[in-house]
Amino acid sequence: MTDFEILLRKAGYSAPEAAKYLGYSEGHIYRWIRGDEKPRDSIIRLLNIEIEQRRPVDSEASFSFVDLFAGIGGLRKAMEGAGGRCVFTSEWDRFAQQTYMANFPDNRSIAGDIRDIDASTIPAHDVLVAGFPCQPFSIAGVSKKNALGRLHGFDDETQGTLFFDVLRILKHHRPAAFLLENVKNLKSHDKGRTFEVIKRKLKDELGYSIHTRIIDAAHFVPQHRERIVIVGFREEVPFDFDEIHLPERGHRLMRDILHPENGLEDPEAHYTLGENAAVSEKYTLSDKLWRYLQDYAAKHRARGNGFGYGLVERNSIARTLSARYYKDGSEILVNRGKARNPRRLTPRECARLMGYDEDFRIPVSDTQAYKQFGNSVAVPVFAEVARIMRPHILSLIEIETESLLRFG
Repeated sequence: MTDFEILLRKAGYSAPEAAKYLGYSEGHIYRWIRGDEKPRDSIIRLLNIEIEQRRPVDSEASFSFVDLFAGIGGLRKAMEGAGGRCVFTSEWDRFAQQTYMANFPDNRSIAGDIRDIDASTIPAHDVLVAGFPCQPFSIAGVSKKNALGRLHGFDDETQGTLFFDVLRILKHHRPAAFLLENVKNLKSHDKGRTFEVIKRKLKDELGYSIHTRIIDAAHFVPQHRERIVIVGFREEVPFDFDEIHLPERGHRLMRDILHPENGLEDPEAHYTLGENAAVSEKYTLSDKLWRYLQDYAAKHRARGNGFGYGLVERNSIARTLSARYYKDGSEILVNRGKARNPRRLTPRECARLMGYDEDFRIPVSDTQAYKQFGNSVAVPVFAEVARIMRPHILSLIEIETESLLRFG
């Protein structure tokens, strides 16, 4: 990475943005980035002024990050809690965009499908975060591909998958660190070969040191939700997942996220109604649906498997909330007693179950809200990961800054 590229990164400009800001052609900018030409001293001074102006007033806001496959911003909330400042967001779903914008109104448009975005148009950043969807990897031996005259390595094994887009952005910007999230089964997919490809791409081909850990959200929220966390750093740092503070599993139970229905919270139309803020009857299962779920569970019990609904009490830990929750709510049904049909969670309860604050806005329909929270990360898990990443991110930024000062 050239000194000018480091300078541009700190100023927060992509090459096209720098060209517009500085009044030069993109060709000039790229020649300066490559080191083919040296920019004038006035350009260096202008960028240094811009860096100072962008320096956060709050000392806690000490690194920049991009939020890819952003969903409704769970990873963003985690990174902001650790002092990060989001400089770019990509999310293709228009309903998720609506919820994101309602909660992060920073006057920056949300980019759509990451596959359509040139990496050079993404602002420079210190950290990349992504809850990337896992699509199957097609893996074949390099020797066979050579024999067939086909590409291999970085240019083939991940082409056509969304993980490729994470790789190409990492390759272009070389941020100090990244935080990736995926389902637990990523580690065992295709007998472990998929995960080996991912690790090899990040370590051997991009040069990052990586650390992985499967974490159950039940340490933080009343939900059994295991996810694999992949943390990477551009240089070797003494990062250790064992520094994570994991509260005792089950220290929070469903009673902590369910509506109390006793007047202790204000009603939130249309989830709760009346002076006691009782849950609306619309969330109670119909007799037909409840009978179907009971018959379905009985049929599978007779076959010796565990398919069926999940009934929770106030002292329960729930199953994993999924994006299909809107269909029948079967994985998490709230028991209302023998004489009454159970009910679904309200979207507000789903938000709490995923660790979102009470002031998190839900501007979409129930169907879309259930999908969004089912696809989200459990925020407190990643807030804790971001917390232990922070000192190592800052140490790498400091090294960059020292190099920058020598150049300026």
